[in-house]
Amino acid sequence: QVQLVESGGGLVQAGGSLRLSCAASRTISSINPMGWYRQAPGKQRELVATIAYGTTTNYNASVKGRFTISRDNAKNTVYLQMNSLKPEDTAVYYCYANYDGPTYWGQGTQVTVSS
Repeated sequence: QVQLVESGGGLVQAGGSLRLSCAASRTISSINPMGWYRQAPGKQRELVATIAYGTTTNYNASVKGRFTISRDNAKNTVYLQMNSLKPEDTAVYYCYANYDGPTYWGQGTQVTVSS
């Protein structure tokens, strides 16, 4: 089993920033896609950002230009830098990692953005 431990969530004011981290217990390489989903109450889980082979990234249009996903394979960690946060960014954020089929998920971290 692979454990993904998230950290960095919290309560911030609109316009503020947070940096989420997700550390995996298994070695991560560029062939293992990693990324972040989020789910707000009453809404479907949506992909926030993903980083695949190498440093290829993809962003949800709603966060593009504000969020930045990055990874440090040496530390088996994926990050999500969130700037210019808006109340609509409020959600539980889940990181994931794929290992030749199986997908492992973090425990989720709450991000709350106040007006």
